[in-house]
Amino acid sequence: MNAKQAALTTLFEEFSAKMPDNDALGIEGANLVAAKLGGTVDEIKKNFSAFVFETEKTIYQIYKIHEEAAGDGVLAKFLAANRGRPIYRLLDAFYLSIAQSRKSRAGKAFEGIIRGLFKQCNYPFDENKVINGKPDFIMPSEDHFRTHAADCIIFTAKRTVRERWRQIVTEGTQGAAFFLATLDDKVTSEQIGEMRKKKIYLVAPATLKNSTVYQHEPNVISFEDFFADHLDPAVSRWKRHKII
Repeated sequence: MNAKQAALTTLFEEFSAKMPDNDALGIEGANLVAAKLGGTVDEIKKNFSAFVFETEKTIYQIYKIHEEAAGDGVLAKFLAANRGRPIYRLLDAFYLSIAQSRKSRAGKAFEGIIRGLFKQCNYPFDENKVINGKPDFIMPSEDHFRTHAADCIIFTAKRTVRERWRQIVTEGTQGAAFFLATLDDKVTSEQIGEMRKKKIYLVAPATLKNSTVYQHEPNVISFEDFFADHLDPAVSRWKRHKII
């Protein structure tokens, strides 16, 4: 590692140390949204799309405040210590690292929002278990998947889809259905058609489901429809058979 790379690593580590982790941001954002929209199970399930949108937006606003404060703090010290030295390229790389970290954190935050809301609604799941891949959520449990995969729900959250939806097919190939939650409004009809052939439902906030691209696609459903037509009936079945 040369001197510039070492300096960049140190600068980014100092910045990262000043930033709250995603769990802390998620809790702060969720509390603010709950105060605004309500926090009972019925309120969350009835307005799940709004909870997802509002929590994601609120967490990002909180993140930007922390990001600016952390950046100001480390850069004030760095600029004072490097007065007169060539630092443009290093700062350019520093800002690129922050942008990449922001995208990574946004994806993890979206998964965390779904996890938190599922927990608040008392839905049963195991997370990040290795089956034929590592889906975000197996419902109701990994144990039940091992004995009766077709009775389970595989649920994964990707803030943006791109081509990553294809990995879901390997994340439990025996499952009855796969559900991919997203905030992405740019999934094409061709991609959605491919998903349909693979038994994948795209789960999106109601506002996206009702958009021009998604509204006529039968395998694009809202979060509310996912609960009413898929998860809640499954929970009733699991309870009836004493699986949960």
